[in-house]
Amino acid sequence: MKNHRELIHEILKENKGFITADHAAKAEIPRRCLSDMTKAGVLYKVDRGIYSLSDAWEDDFYFLQYRFSKGIFSHETALYIHNMTDRTPISYTMTFPAGYNTGNVRSQRVTAKLATMHNYDLGIIDLMSPSGNPLKVYDIERTLCDIVKIKHGGDIQVINQAMKMYAGSKSRDIAKLIGYAERLRVKSKILTYMEVLL
Repeated sequence: MKNHRELIHEILKENKGFITADHAAKAEIPRRCLSDMTKAGVLYKVDRGIYSLSDAWEDDFYFLQYRFSKGIFSHETALYIHNMTDRTPISYTMTFPAGYNTGNVRSQRVTAKLATMHNYDLGIIDLMSPSGNPLKVYDIERTLCDIVKIKHGGDIQVINQAMKMYAGSKSRDIAKLIGYAERLRVKSKILTYMEVLL
């Protein structure tokens, strides 16, 4: 039978150098083992309940997803994850269900958006972070609707670049985009961009 340290190293290997308190609990590893390995300098405590190997590359996207599991990466942050903008986010944007207490979220350099339960689930997909860790992100059609919906118009250059890339993409799904736009009440804005680009 494997000892706790061996199990921890297996989990670290499977998770690109990260282990969470949840991983340890599922593997029936006492939390003190993580503390002991941190004190010994083998692990580094990244945040509450998140540990990494001392030489692992930090992945802010993954940490935020772990910490705020109800948050879905959206708006310009989702564009970046989809490789539809070359602007690295200065802060991150996540969408939460209406009623979610976002006080703690805002203290972590995260812009919190709220969506009704009717629209919160619309377009959620799994993608990898730039470091290769799993994330919950809105698909590109939902993301385009979200960025044109922003009051005061958002960043026009970012929106134009994303729309041009989408228009030229082989995987574009105009029917899905229009369907989302109707549901999210941005159909006229989306059609205006599409008329120019298609």
